[in-house]
Amino acid sequence: MAEGKITALNVYPPDVHLSTKQDLQRFVIVATREDGVTLDVTAQSSIKLGDDKLCKLDRNTLFPTTDGNTTLSAEYQGLKAEATIEVKDAAADRGISFQLDVMPVFMRGGCNTGSCHGAARGKDGFRLSLFGFDPQGDYHRLTREAGARRINLGSPKDSLLMEKSIGSVPHTGGKRFGDDTEHYATLLRWLEAGAPNDAAPTPAVVGVDLYPPSAVLEGEGATQQFIARARYADGTDRDITSLATFMTNNDNSAPITQDGLVTAAARGEAFVMARFETHTVGNQVLVLPKELMYTPPAITGNYVDELVGAKLKKVRILPSGLCTDEQFIRRVSLDITGTLPTEEEFLAFMGDADPAKRSKLIDRLLERKEFSEIWAMKWSELLMMKSSNQVSYKSIFLYSSWVTDQVANDVPLDKMVRDLLSSSGGTFKSPGTNFYQIERDTLKTAENVAQVFFGIRTQCAQCHNHPFDRWTMDDYYSFAAFFSQIGRKQSEDYREIIVFNSGGGEVKHPVGGRNMAPKFLGGQVADVAGKDRRAVLADWMTSSENPFFATSVANRVWAHFFGKGIIEPVDDIRVSNPASNPELFEKLGKKLIEYKYDFKQLVRDICNSQTYQRSVERNESNMTDSRNFAHGNVRRIPAEMLLDCISQVTGAPDKFRGLPVGARAVQIADGRTSNYFLTTFGRAPRDTVCAADSKTDPTLSQALHMINGSTVQGKIAAGGIVRKLVAEKKTPPEIIESLYVRCLSRKPQPEEVERLMTTVNASETPTAGLEDVFWAILNSREFLFNH
Repeated sequence: MAEGKITALNVYPPDVHLSTKQDLQRFVIVATREDGVTLDVTAQSSIKLGDDKLCKLDRNTLFPTTDGNTTLSAEYQGLKAEATIEVKDAAADRGISFQLDVMPVFMRGGCNTGSCHGAARGKDGFRLSLFGFDPQGDYHRLTREAGARRINLGSPKDSLLMEKSIGSVPHTGGKRFGDDTEHYATLLRWLEAGAPNDAAPTPAVVGVDLYPPSAVLEGEGATQQFIARARYADGTDRDITSLATFMTNNDNSAPITQDGLVTAAARGEAFVMARFETHTVGNQVLVLPKELMYTPPAITGNYVDELVGAKLKKVRILPSGLCTDEQFIRRVSLDITGTLPTEEEFLAFMGDADPAKRSKLIDRLLERKEFSEIWAMKWSELLMMKSSNQVSYKSIFLYSSWVTDQVANDVPLDKMVRDLLSSSGGTFKSPGTNFYQIERDTLKTAENVAQVFFGIRTQCAQCHNHPFDRWTMDDYYSFAAFFSQIGRKQSEDYREIIVFNSGGGEVKHPVGGRNMAPKFLGGQVADVAGKDRRAVLADWMTSSENPFFATSVANRVWAHFFGKGIIEPVDDIRVSNPASNPELFEKLGKKLIEYKYDFKQLVRDICNSQTYQRSVERNESNMTDSRNFAHGNVRRIPAEMLLDCISQVTGAPDKFRGLPVGARAVQIADGRTSNYFLTTFGRAPRDTVCAADSKTDPTLSQALHMINGSTVQGKIAAGGIVRKLVAEKKTPPEIIESLYVRCLSRKPQPEEVERLMTTVNASETPTAGLEDVFWAILNSREFLFNH
């Protein structure tokens, strides 16, 4: 695409607030071309202050001089942009603060990371709290620990703290910054002031802004400066570009320097982040080749296609075409029901001339009981349904049946989750209470709830503030407090436990030992007086005030049909693991709410989209794409469904504990019930709530079992499908065609029939040869994978 003209010019931040003589504010000026490419034109723009008496301009930085209001105007190639400037208390001295000034220097210098003094035992005799979760403890260790005194108030420059930071004496961590930097100046100023602690609590950081909000860089070597600004609870803000820790999730495309400068490298997309205190924020950066020739296709289809198409247009990728009818009926049947289409279903679908036949097929499949069974199995995996010494088989069977009934009867997901989390009573009479019997540890229960229903892993915040997300230790223990009053007692039946609200019990913070009030993740302290805390949480979780539940569930649904989530892994949603398509991620969550948590309607939207129906064949532009759903993905069929499919096509059913002969593997209630095939092919052991417990990666053991194991050959012999077809007087070519349709949902090509007939003719009997053909089809990648 030829270089376009500039259509927009912006100054970031759009509003500048300067207060006290120590304050400053950097700014960047960004031009946007008509093709969406952005240019950092800060150095090339003409910049003027409305009143240059109020502040001083030094390149791209503003300093206060006199109180008042003015503007900063920028002009580039005839376009103009403006930012407002407010200056207050320009002559005032803000004073030095340990928490606001010194602690950020330790974070920026990497001093309190796990590989340095933030390690559990510290480093070289000196310890800081990991990522600064305990400022007062750090102050004490820095100024009061007799055995490792590191400050010299009589001669601040000679303090060990200062000498090690600039590398003038040996330091395991090396030189952290120079003696001409503001970081050195901050530490020296603090020591010269007598190393004071803050006299009163400092205003908390309520948010961090990263500018510009996004960038599209064209050509290797293109640059974009990012700046960060913190907002405080007292209404002030501060430029923290020199204090924040900058990171990128893709060094190959958009490496970022310690000072926030991104330089374009290989084509791709990245998420650049700034971390300050407990806050991590990030923005998207796209890197495109220079002068890439691209003609965007027309975007058609439903809202899924519109949002996917918009992202593909942004990254200059062409989508693959639609899959064939043969591919579609097999793909959608496996994804919705976990079964293959029968020969009759295949022939009827292929002979149907109705242009809406794909949509009608989706509707028919959604009404089948197999759809409910698949999703009941998925919830059973996440809820760790598995008998043990403390959970009886009967409890698990009733628990699994309860979940299956909820899905089969179209109970909205929000109601199902609400009933589950607030359940009380016996584990037989009220099966949802098994959730609190399978996992009895308060902290682990809270972690599981966050991971299963929000897609958030809070485990990191148990011992320290999360290094790559917003969650603090306070957040962790306040959320766990919702589960601190769960009571349990034995019922008359030794196999049944009664779960109830005990009305007493608190969670204590490990630093200081204070009782933590129940607080919603990312929300307010809950009103739990006289209430079952779990019920209060359950109501909030499924309300519009909770920003996590709907999007997390919708992302799990999406991942089932595409093999990966919009955020992947689906249960690791955090700032530093952003959505590949944020607009689609949010839209699916809103749709689920709009549908009143009837996720069957969401499935209908997804399967009817062109995005879902795309071919797995790739074109030149999407050959390496793995994030934007520009093509279909080849996916190994999950263990339970694969065994069910083998049983289906061979006509040889299995027998599982507690289920009649012919029951499907997806119906197994107890995670302890398994067989060699299921274990080998990655059935979830249900030991944790992690979505990755279910494996679909191919292994050598799987290949050997398919080739030499008892499952395939044994079922071919037991089911007698080939013998039945021979008895019906069908010719070998007709039988080969029947086997292809049964297993692969397509008819064989003439050359395939010719090649296979060579095998049949060389066999002792036609039946033996055809059974060998059947075996070969079941061992083919085309059968083992959904495509």
